[in-house]
Amino acid sequence: MTPVLRILWEDWADRSQPLPSYETLGAAGADIRANLKPEDRESGFTLERMHRVIVPTGIRVEIPAGFEMQIRPRSGLALKHGITLPNTPGTIDSDYRGPLGVLLVNLGAEPYVVHHGDRIAQIVIAPVVQARFEVVDTLSDTQRGDGGFGSTGRR
Repeated sequence: MTPVLRILWEDWADRSQPLPSYETLGAAGADIRANLKPEDRESGFTLERMHRVIVPTGIRVEIPAGFEMQIRPRSGLALKHGITLPNTPGTIDSDYRGPLGVLLVNLGAEPYVVHHGDRIAQIVIAPVVQARFEVVDTLSDTQRGDGGFGSTGRR
């Protein structure tokens, strides 16, 4: 069964902007766009080097129970401009109903202008399994054991 995301426009949003969309048949992520406040639409806004900002999308979503929305960077923005997400992937839980914003950070060498309608991130809808948590006296043995960061890498 294909999950359905219900979308509600914010009152101030530019409804001529496309909703999240898959750009190709094989795309795992749907592109999501900046839907800037009216006062920022003409000029956009500048994201200075090493600064973070929440970019509005103009929508709220209702994610079906048992799913999450993951917000992921767009590889082209990351490669060309150093624009990424500081909490990759960001998770939107199925019980959240607030405004959908995208937390961007500029790790690039130059300031970056976010324009109204720019594709700023992608969303992936994924199933969620909630675990039970149980305290035990011992854990099972494995070949790796308690080897930490880098313990299975090149020697």
